[in-house]
Amino acid sequence: MADRLRIETTHHLGCTVLRAGGVLDHAGGARFSAHVQAVWGWSPGPVLVFDLSELRFYDSSAIGVLGTALQRIEATGSGRVILIRPTEHLLSVLRQTDLLARVEVRDSVAEIVAELMSGDADFREPEETEDRFRYGRLPYGNGE
Repeated sequence: MADRLRIETTHHLGCTVLRAGGVLDHAGGARFSAHVQAVWGWSPGPVLVFDLSELRFYDSSAIGVLGTALQRIEATGSGRVILIRPTEHLLSVLRQTDLLARVEVRDSVAEIVAELMSGDADFREPEETEDRFRYGRLPYGNGE
């Protein structure tokens, strides 16, 4: 059972953190999607923070979970998806599927919680262009 998907959810002021560990395959993807659905209203927006750093394996189901959350956010016109320190492989897949431009990336849960608590929780892009290049985003003023 060590390979089973583990999901831990924490509600912070202004966001919901979903930590996943183990194996995120087709069966786990359905479970994870249902879990995201269940916590959807826990934070304004909602602001969903995904920490997938403890996943030992994931397949396209991970992209499906993120893509479904992004579709729902776009349909409602409100919300954010934030990834905590995604792997280079996940960043590459998100770039290839055109999802990278629709998510935010932070270095830690503490960073986003502090940002939200400081009142700096608008929907702007990160200010540091170096990080934006690292995560595949274009700098400001390039027509996006």
